[in-house]
Formats: sequence, structure tokens, C-alpha cells
Amino acid sequence: MKLTEILTADCIAVPLKAADKIAAITELVDVLADRGRIADRDQVLKAILDREQTASTGIGKGLAVPHGKSPGCSELVMALGKPATPMDFDSKDGQPVEIIVLLASPPDKTGPHIQALARISRLMLMDSFRDAVLEAKSAAALWDVITQHES
Repeated sequence: MKLTEILTADCIAVPLKAADKIAAITELVDVLADRGRIADRDQVLKAILDREQTASTGIGKGLAVPHGKSPGCSELVMALGKPATPMDFDSKDGQPVEIIVLLASPPDKTGPHIQALARISRLMLMDSFRDAVLEAKSAAALWDVITQHES
């Protein structure tokens, strides 16, 4: 699976306006809703926030991957954002988050959801990819990084 199969350029927000974890998740869900990628914004937001309460999705090295399953979406969708300044996300390594990748999928689409989480993790372990993502100063530049890396 390639990220470009589920992420579109208009679902990237750089910089995010949000200054904290809940606001960042809300902003990214709103990006998906505004682009018509999800059917029920409130259901999707609730699913992701409920998942976040069980354990932080700040997985370390500046990355957070908030995600959830909800009948409020009909297919796997993704939004990506970079906070204006690194933010606390209760990450496992205690470090602030600089990249937030939000995923939402219907409850019956577990396979693609897990594949996307694995793909994001693999890419972010690559120093060259992570560094290029961190250097991107606009949504267009970040989209270029992703499409070049996925080609």
C-alpha cells in the first residue's frame, strides 16, 4: 500500500492552527469533513478521541498517528498535518510531536487500516524520509516529498 492511495494533496495541513493534541486531531478530522472524505464528522472525531484515551498515539521520534474506526466513513482516509511548533502528544518517548498522521476507516476494514499504520511506521523509520517531511514548509512541499518517495 502506498500513502498516495489514501492521502490526497488537499488533506494536508501545514502548518496546523492547533496548539494542542485534541485541537490538532479535531482540525485534521475537519479537513477530512471539509473535503467530503467522511460522512459523519462527529462520529469519526469521537472514534479517534476515544481511541486516543486508551493510549497515546504519539509513537515517538516526533510522530503521532491518531486513528480510529467509525461508521462515519466508508473507506480508509488520511489527513496529515505539521504543527507550527512541536506539541506535546503524551508520546511514548516523551518528545514533542512534529508530524501528525490521522487515519479513519470503517469498522469492517481492518486490513487496510493496519497496512496503512505499518506503511507510515516503515517510512518514518527512514531518516531521509522523516528529515524531508520535517523540512517541508508547506502542504505542497510535503505532498511532493510523499509522492517522490512513493514513486
